[in-house]
Amino acid sequence: MKKLLIAAVVGALSSSMLLAANDAAAQASSTTAKTAATTPKKPAPKHRIIKRKANPAKEAKVDPIPEGSEHWSCAEGMAFDLKGDMARDQIVTVHWADKNYNLPRQVTTTGADRFHDAATGLDLVVIPTKAMLFSDKDSSRLADECKTVAMQQGALAPTQAQALNPANRAPAAASGATGQ
Repeated sequence: MKKLLIAAVVGALSSSMLLAANDAAAQASSTTAKTAATTPKKPAPKHRIIKRKANPAKEAKVDPIPEGSEHWSCAEGMAFDLKGDMARDQIVTVHWADKNYNLPRQVTTTGADRFHDAATGLDLVVIPTKAMLFSDKDSSRLADECKTVAMQQGALAPTQAQALNPANRAPAAASGATGQ
């Protein structure tokens, strides 16, 4: 009997507390709405100490495509131009989104050629069958399944690993090396 009486008291208190909480929440939201309407908004904080003036000439700057660069066509209509010999150059120039990026070679253990510039966040990875362009800034893949005209016809990418592989060297160079 005592347990039943205690359960009834707890149930009555909890239901009255629920009603009181709903009334208090309704009053609080109406008073905050009134105070928000009466107090003026504060200006947005300034994030820059020195404001930059808009310079349309600088913002609309378009870098020319480097002379002698090779065009890479990618999936989804994307494309970039690459200047440099991936087999031997330590820095290649990638023309992407109307800008030129100088990407230094990064050492890899997988045999892929990787060119990465930490300042711009652009990362070019080339494997024998395709190239991929990444952005470190937002961790996204900018372009995928990129191939040159020669690669679309069945050739492999001109990577450093391909140049070092004796089976991929020209037959004349191989016979000249064995004849000495």
